Amino acid sequence: MIDESDEAVTTSRTRLFPFPGGVLELQSTGAEADDCSGFYLEIHGHIALDGHEDRGAVMRYKPTCLGYIRTDVSGLAQLWDQSQIRKLATRLGYDFTDMVIYDPRFGRPPLARLKAQATRLDAEAVIVPSPEHFEGSEIPGTLVQQLDVITVNPEETYARRTMPPLRDLPPAKADGA
Repeated sequence: MIDESDEAVTTSRTRLFPFPGGVLELQSTGAEADDCSGFYLEIHGHIALDGHEDRGAVMRYKPTCLGYIRTDVSGLAQLWDQSQIRKLATRLGYDFTDMVIYDPRFGRPPLARLKAQATRLDAEAVIVPSPEHFEGSEIPGTLVQQLDVITVNPEETYARRTMPPLRDLPPAKADGA
């Protein structure tokens, strides 16, 4: 004999989101909205819950970087350039997120997409095979104001300024001078 009741069947749903240093587990049931009201956070290492610092658990942050290649400069070596960019990003400890490939045949501004992606992804740096991938083989100052620019060959870093340039002001004079 089968007992059919009016009870609603609830289904459980679990989603796991790994992140550097742990896993976030979101749980919901079929009766709830898709807001995943129950959650479990697991951090690898030891956590001191009594307020004392525990150096055993370290949550790491890896800065984000992009790659940038011009197809007319890379030519047949494009895949090689991409692999060199990824290797350098890994060696320098970056979280590589996207490769921006510029093709001048489309007539778009060369740095527009790169700057937009960098802003959208909150990137810290862009890695390029060489300075030849920019107009006039020079690293654009407007790009260096937004991101660190790293070249693979030669391996150099053009770092952002940590403070804005100072205005041209006359030197200050001490009282009575």
